Amino acid sequence: MRVLLAEDEPKAAGAVARGMRHEGYAVDVVGRGDDAVRQARVYEYDAVVLDVMLPGLDGFAVCRALREADVWAPVLMLTARDQIDDRIRGLDAGADDYLVKPFAFGELVARLRALIRRGTSPRPAAIALGELTIDPATRTVVWNGEPVRLTPREFALLEFLGRRAGEVVSRAQLREHVWDEHFPGESNIVDVYVARLRGKLGPANGQAEIRTVRGAGYMLQMT
Repeated sequence: MRVLLAEDEPKAAGAVARGMRHEGYAVDVVGRGDDAVRQARVYEYDAVVLDVMLPGLDGFAVCRALREADVWAPVLMLTARDQIDDRIRGLDAGADDYLVKPFAFGELVARLRALIRRGTSPRPAAIALGELTIDPATRTVVWNGEPVRLTPREFALLEFLGRRAGEVVSRAQLREHVWDEHFPGESNIVDVYVARLRGKLGPANGQAEIRTVRGAGYMLQMT
């Protein structure tokens, strides 16, 4: 497994790289954020270990740049910061996990193993479907360049359909994933909320629509 380690403190970088190589990993080391982006665009890595405090681009900017470039190697962020907001910011930038310094090396390797098992399939922070953008981090929706105000339940319904765009989703699936045990029980509740979404999104304009699939459910279809 080949790993990119982005750490600007030479002593820490050397110690982590030696330990990882001892565990059998191939490790490339960079000390700047822009170098990390350049390396990850050229080489296919199985994971990226990314320090937050890097010269040039910081770890947050690096992570966003990788995801924008369709680099989906799992990212483990290292940070000396213990503020919850910084952890949230890193995860929302596209990181898969974080580890606060100082850390036990064994935990770093275990987290890497878990991340590598997930593979490099796309995991965008926001769902972009043509002119429709759904951002779970900020709970915002943009349609044809305009923000759309949704209730939390409407947003949850659109997000679920968006993550399965092009697939038929049954009403039972929507009830199970969008509502909890306090599901109101009305047989047509899903239909009611789909109608609300259609009203707020407006005309499809040939780009996206929530289709009714008779006898099966609904599908968010891009055209």
